[in-house]
Amino acid sequence: VQLQASGGGLVQAGGSLRLSCRASGIIFSVRGMGWYRQVSGRQRELVADMSSDGTINYANSVKGRFTISGDNASNTVFLQMNSLKPEDTAVYYCNAGIRTRSSGIYYDDFWGQGTLVTVSS
Repeated sequence: VQLQASGGGLVQAGGSLRLSCRASGIIFSVRGMGWYRQVSGRQRELVADMSSDGTINYANSVKGRFTISGDNASNTVFLQMNSLKPEDTAVYYCNAGIRTRSSGIYYDDFWGQGTLVTVSS
C-alpha cells in the first residue's frame, strides 16, 4: 500500500490550500484516513481524521478553518485549509488504517511521504 500526498506549497497568511492523499495497492477495507503535521523538533500532531463510520475529529487549533473530506471509491482523503496562519507551517502527513488481507480484522497503519505547507506572514 502506498499513500501519495500532494497539494502543499507556499501561501500567504489568510490564504487557502487543498491537500489530497490517495491510497493505492492491495486494499480490502479502510478503517479511516487523516492528516497529521509535524514541525521540526516537535512531535507529530493530529490535524483531522475521519473514520469509515463518518466520525470526524479536528485539532482545536484548526476547527472552523480546515475541513476534511473523502472519496471512498478512490480511497482518497482531502484537507481543505482556509484562513491559514503562519503557525500552520509544517510538513503534513496523511495516514490511513487499511486491511490488506481478504479476511481477518487487523488493520495496519500507513503513512504518506509528507507535503510541506509554508504560510508566510
